[in-house]
Amino acid sequence: MAITDLLLGVVLLGLLFVIGLLFQVRRTVAESDAGVETDQLTAALSQSLSSMEFGETVSRIEDRAGKIESLHDDFDRLLRAPRERGEFGEVQLEVMLSDHLHPGMYGIREQVVGSKTPDAHVETPEGIVAIDSKFPLDRYEQFLQADDPEQKRAHKRAFRDAVESQLAKIERDYVDPSAGTTDFAFAYIPSESVYYHLITEEYDLLREYTKRGVQVVSPLTLGHKLELLKTGAQAQKLSEEAEAVLDHLAQLGDRFESVEDEWSTHKRHVDNAAKRADDVDRALGQVRDAFDRIDRPEGNLSVTED
Repeated sequence: MAITDLLLGVVLLGLLFVIGLLFQVRRTVAESDAGVETDQLTAALSQSLSSMEFGETVSRIEDRAGKIESLHDDFDRLLRAPRERGEFGEVQLEVMLSDHLHPGMYGIREQVVGSKTPDAHVETPEGIVAIDSKFPLDRYEQFLQADDPEQKRAHKRAFRDAVESQLAKIERDYVDPSAGTTDFAFAYIPSESVYYHLITEEYDLLREYTKRGVQVVSPLTLGHKLELLKTGAQAQKLSEEAEAVLDHLAQLGDRFESVEDEWSTHKRHVDNAAKRADDVDRALGQVRDAFDRIDRPEGNLSVTED
């Protein structure tokens, strides 16, 4: 159903409601003894609708519905042209990345995998996750629009072959840990309907390529996976920070042991010095006593040594 037809249907329902309300009022008044002229009520209701600019509102709705339908047609033509469709997928992908990740975590059309340039990539502690946003929508539309059963089967096979060819290319180009990638890459399909068809009709194909490192994702599932990648990067950062704290604590512990050893040595020296000071103090006392006895002839002049 066209958008214009849908909006006009809503307007017609509104008009039918108003007409029904008018007849209900007329019947109620006719059955009552209020003595109110139904023509007066009709005129009042018409005047109210006019003051509400009901006709102008309907006209504006029709005009906007036409604009929406035109915009829908333009958008539909955009998705049918391969170049514009690819650009739309890249723009949609960039918006999703900016919504889920910090700017330093991703890049758009940068040469990061050897000489290859993916549509986008995400930087993780394990390596680069490449994202390819190309998809054979034209083959899928041919499959949907075919009326003849034989042609429909042929277009379905052609669509499957095109998808498989693209998945194989992604595997060759972007699943290469020796070149700095992770052991998986994303094949982004910016259409939930196409994605649903693949997971229901071509599940075996998707499962096979998932084992080979190519994960097919839609806007919804890609958002979830980006959040997982962000969480993993944050967990890795926290782990690295925790290791740094442990290293600092270990260094502090080593330094503490060194200071403790130095303090033990100094304390031993201080204890020895204190003991020696006591010995010297006792000897000094003995010498003082000896000098005191010199002044007393009757005293003993000898100094006892310990």
